[in-house]
Amino acid sequence: MDTGGNSLPSGSDAVKRKVCYFYDPEVGNYYYGQGHPMKPHRIRMTHALLAHYGLLQHMQVLKPFPARDRDLCRFHADDYVSFLKSITPETQQDQLRQLKRFNVGEDCPVFDGLFSFCQTYAGGSVGGAVKLNHGLCDIAVNWAGGLHHAKKCEASGFCYVNDIVLAILELLKTHEIDIHHGDGVEEAFYTTDRVMTVSFHKFGDYFPGTGDIRDIGYGKGKYYSLNVPLDDGIDESYHFLFKPLIGKVMEVFKPGAVVLQCGADSLSGDRLGCFNLSIKGHAECVKFMRSFNVPLLLLGGGGYTIRNVARCWCYETGVALGIEVDDKMPQHEYFEYFGPDYTLHVAPSNMENKNSRQLLEEIKCRLLDYLTKLQHAPSVQFQERPPDTEIPEADEDQDDGDERWEDFNMDVDDDRKLLSGRVKREAVEAEPKELEGQRGAAEHARGSEAMADETASAKPLNTVPMQMDEVNVKVEQENVKPSDQPYPKP
Repeated sequence: MDTGGNSLPSGSDAVKRKVCYFYDPEVGNYYYGQGHPMKPHRIRMTHALLAHYGLLQHMQVLKPFPARDRDLCRFHADDYVSFLKSITPETQQDQLRQLKRFNVGEDCPVFDGLFSFCQTYAGGSVGGAVKLNHGLCDIAVNWAGGLHHAKKCEASGFCYVNDIVLAILELLKTHEIDIHHGDGVEEAFYTTDRVMTVSFHKFGDYFPGTGDIRDIGYGKGKYYSLNVPLDDGIDESYHFLFKPLIGKVMEVFKPGAVVLQCGADSLSGDRLGCFNLSIKGHAECVKFMRSFNVPLLLLGGGGYTIRNVARCWCYETGVALGIEVDDKMPQHEYFEYFGPDYTLHVAPSNMENKNSRQLLEEIKCRLLDYLTKLQHAPSVQFQERPPDTEIPEADEDQDDGDERWEDFNMDVDDDRKLLSGRVKREAVEAEPKELEGQRGAAEHARGSEAMADETASAKPLNTVPMQMDEVNVKVEQENVKPSDQPYPKP
């Protein structure tokens, strides 16, 4: 098996990419609750497709090291992290005031293993940033991450910990897409020119209600937040905006690394979304970003028709590798989800595109004008790649640090082992066409201080590499030596 992660050539873009892929076999067992549209099971379905399409052998497959309390507190408030760590379904009735304070309860429910889930998905994103910073890969992938609505002191839109902000604090450069405005990420960096955020999203009577084209940052951060507000039904005309705008951002801002949040709720037919992108159209964004040869972190995000989420992220992993995968789906344990056609690609619907070419042209011109006002370098001088940071050898926050290292040598059946006593296995649920009881969320003020003032010197997470054969996982320790909605609601 090739564990170097080198990809195959892809058309005219024939430069090979070394890809690191983060996956925890237990992530699919976390369960938000009956009827909740957010289903971590989609990550396990994606992984199964990657295994049976033979893509895992072309990547370095890593089990993320769980984020520690102090890692999460690089952005989140200490008392909020402590609350997430302590709250359980059994104790939540005794903490009603805290639940309200931290916006936990309905869209962001308390479930078994909640804090472990946060540690897992955040660990993958920050671990990917560490790999990129150390030059150990060209592209890092964590489909469990991308939960961009979480705020410094509260949960929001199915998101508890904002792994994107944590990863950006490791990289200190960014860019993102999703059908929902990335309000938590934008808010974190709204007053700094050290991070540029770009959000393509549905705007209007839609969660989170933020992301107006006039929201461009504040103070030193003015013009470093770009919002691309779109209406229902956007299709392949998406690229009429995406490519010229992102091309100009890359030209002017010259990021040392890029974070691309690939929320799959912008796909046609999503349970909560209202865009009409095909999987290839969605993946064209990944292909375009890959062409810049800049260190790239690919993250998940929204996506509530889980069979299409798995299709999309499998195909986009192939794009990252430079491998064109067959439309005919191989037999695997979740094959029945993809009937009746059992293909990777699905045709977009005939829904009306409410985004006229004139409207898109006006948006493009206005945002390109904003970009002409950008300084060509941030106020703090950066190297081409953010400086390397030391990877910790031991966990200073946990009492079971030695046990944790011993666990790295165990074999894990990634699809079948339950988290004993902590996590409920998600039952297979039908995907209704409409969800009842969905509510929008109030718009959040932008008054929070930007976390980008923190330097890249804080300690990152470690990662645990895995060798994969089919869907069985062998976990080993790696020694890395540093160089010095209505529901996302929508």
